[in-house]
Amino acid sequence: MSTDGQPHILAIGGGTFVPDGREGLAPSPLLRYALDLTGQDRPRLCFLTTAVGDGAEYIARFYAGFAKLDAEISHVALFPMPNVNDMRAHLLAQDIIYVSGGSVANLLALWRLHGVDDIMREAWRAGVVLSGQSAGALCWHVGGNTDSYGPQLRPLDDGLGILPYSCGVHYDSDPQRRPLLQQLVGEGSLPGGYAADEAVGLHYVGTEFVQAVSYRKDAGAYRIEPDGNGSAKESRLEPRLLASL
Repeated sequence: MSTDGQPHILAIGGGTFVPDGREGLAPSPLLRYALDLTGQDRPRLCFLTTAVGDGAEYIARFYAGFAKLDAEISHVALFPMPNVNDMRAHLLAQDIIYVSGGSVANLLALWRLHGVDDIMREAWRAGVVLSGQSAGALCWHVGGNTDSYGPQLRPLDDGLGILPYSCGVHYDSDPQRRPLLQQLVGEGSLPGGYAADEAVGLHYVGTEFVQAVSYRKDAGAYRIEPDGNGSAKESRLEPRLLASL
């Protein structure tokens, strides 16, 4: 848990891991930043791959990637049945929870079916650092847009709502993301919020956005707000540049 006793969320637009040159994954500075929020020398990190169906290959790749950190690693899977006897006790015992990308719609449905949604809210209030990429970033917000239903993006408005904002991910790599999020915010289908390019994380303390962080000099974060005329206005937020690998 965070040593300052406050709830932290790091919502990552993309780039949690980077290729390590051997067909594997290495933690990016964003992940190391998330671990630093715990204030622990060897934090307990649990990851969830619900959004990709808890595939064995994904789980193995995450263990290999996280193994390069000085952390105590575990995972919670829901397929074919929960892999821990008491999910609440396991998740509340963590210092940081990381949620993978994939289908945010499927993730939310399964979390609600198994009560993980309420556990995540409790963990956040208790000071467990919450983090994740793409689906694992969207889920903490009111909503955003998603390819969960197919290649044509669709609105998502039933996120956990821990953060009272909309969220945009992959903002500079998927050309559908920016115009659709602006449309949804402008028309009032979603509240104003924040968006992140690849390699950018959005850091919240409590429900307040405090800063964006990135390991790419050209990457940006953005505040999206309704302009009162049925459209949205977007303001660039310069991320704090993290040390390179």
